[in-house]
Amino acid sequence: MENNFYSNDEMMVDKNLQPMTLGNWVVTMILLAIPVVNLVLLFVWGFGTNVNKSKKTYCQANLIFIAIVFVLAIVASLALAGQAAKTI
Repeated sequence: MENNFYSNDEMMVDKNLQPMTLGNWVVTMILLAIPVVNLVLLFVWGFGTNVNKSKKTYCQANLIFIAIVFVLAIVASLALAGQAAKTI
């Protein structure tokens, strides 16, 4: 008869696929609240190889959101500068 059960030694669990704990999220949020450090960590965690999948996806989403806001801010600044130039 075949043994369909695996021992703990035989099961390789990828820690990067495990859900992050509440403590891990709190530390992540505190570190991302520090100016300049947050951008560095977003790139390191967002594109690193040995990073928790949830954290990696969160950081990539944050970087996309930052890029969108940056582009919208540039467009709004140019529009306001154009309006200001017309009034002078």
